[in-house]
Amino acid sequence: MLVASQLIDPFVDYAFMRRALVACAALALGAGPVGVFLVLRRMSLMGDAMSHAILPGVALGFLLAGLSVPAMSVGGLGAGILVAVLSGLATRYTRGAEDANFAAFFSISLALGVLLISVKGNAVDLTHVLFGSILAVDDSSLILVASVATVSLFAFALILRPLAVECFDPIFLSVVDGAGGRWHLIFLVLVVLNLVSGFQALGTLMAVGLMMLPAITARLWTQGLGRMMVIAAAIALMSGYCGLLISFYANLPSGPSIVLAAGTVHLLSLIVGTEGGVIRRFLHPRHLRG
Repeated sequence: MLVASQLIDPFVDYAFMRRALVACAALALGAGPVGVFLVLRRMSLMGDAMSHAILPGVALGFLLAGLSVPAMSVGGLGAGILVAVLSGLATRYTRGAEDANFAAFFSISLALGVLLISVKGNAVDLTHVLFGSILAVDDSSLILVASVATVSLFAFALILRPLAVECFDPIFLSVVDGAGGRWHLIFLVLVVLNLVSGFQALGTLMAVGLMMLPAITARLWTQGLGRMMVIAAAIALMSGYCGLLISFYANLPSGPSIVLAAGTVHLLSLIVGTEGGVIRRFLHPRHLRG
């Protein structure tokens, strides 16, 4: 009974813990499926690049309005979309590869964002933007995170089929649909939206962890797209819950605790996962080769 009470009491007794848990649930529902498609499209590192790309816009919003959620969110969204468009144009009209262009632009964005924040703010402001504070989520941040999760779920319900086809056969989609680039752009907007909402709670550096780690882990348990999205969201939610408890009782930063909880699930899945885990690989080597 004592253990059960310790697992529940923080969320019953403290409003800030309840808010943080709701924020984690919303982030899990929105960012989990986005991460799955990044993994399937072999764009996992692009999520990390985009998390840095939003920083100049966030910093500009901070310069103009201080720690204002709407201003920093609009700035981050604009900066992320701008970097995605510029990287796409550079890939199309130059000889550079898409991943190389993203790497170049996110390096520039990260340096510019840190520089802008340093102009007006201090080390505390920079730490807040980079690492967030999910225990300090207020009403406006919670509404933003929940709104982005809702938009993401509706968007996936509408465009799931073309996105899935583009993952496995983009040439077929371009021949049949003739507008494969449109779905790619919509998907990039969803990536930026979820990173912007994640930044409000976890910071620009931690948000990508909750997006990518559950998705990568889900791939170790199933090959079905729908099941993968559900498992990714469930792992993200469980990681948020466990990370919040760890940070509460051990007096540790909440964002890193949540991401490390997701990392622990991933390490365990590498061993016992039914689709490519180490144990599965040794027990059924022929199955994996097939």
